[in-house]
Amino acid sequence: MLTYADIDKRKKAFVFELDNVLYPEKDYLLQVYYLFASFLEYKEMLDAQVLTKLMTQTFETEGAEYVFNRVQQRFNVDGQYRYNFDLLHQTARLPLKLLLYQQALSLLQDIVVDRKQLFILTNGNPLQQLNKIKQTEWHGLEQYLVCYFADEIKAKPEPDALHYILKQHNLERRDIVMVGNSQTDKLCAEASGVDFVNLLIL
Repeated sequence: MLTYADIDKRKKAFVFELDNVLYPEKDYLLQVYYLFASFLEYKEMLDAQVLTKLMTQTFETEGAEYVFNRVQQRFNVDGQYRYNFDLLHQTARLPLKLLLYQQALSLLQDIVVDRKQLFILTNGNPLQQLNKIKQTEWHGLEQYLVCYFADEIKAKPEPDALHYILKQHNLERRDIVMVGNSQTDKLCAEASGVDFVNLLIL
């Protein structure tokens, strides 16, 4: 398990992905599905519990990209609801706050105590990613975070967004370490010439 003590003390800044690195993305998506099921229950008189179960099972077995299609096939809902489904991903007000992985929380706290810089550089729709960030329980760490949305520059693994962070904050490649658990972030780090550490969530 990665801890702050395992990382080169000369590093000045840490760049994290958000989804499945700092918190489990499914905690966001499953709440969105619950809210969408409640919406369809109101609009179409469908059983929200059955809908939620279908969406959850589809996510777990096939992936998020198939969820709406399976609902449409099973219940013959109008395709116009895809707009509502997509919009809810960007604007949902969640019933429950998103909780950081304990390992990630400990790492972030240690970085802040050591007065190092903290960045989030996340792929995905910027509005959706911002919505997640706003509804995460940061335990006071939010005041130390600087967030960038890679899609506003160029999505990872392209290195453009990371280069932008380096330039904006007067950092050298040797000063920074990317923390992630995907091939995308690893390739981005390699293309940028910065160190990468894999945060294996246990």
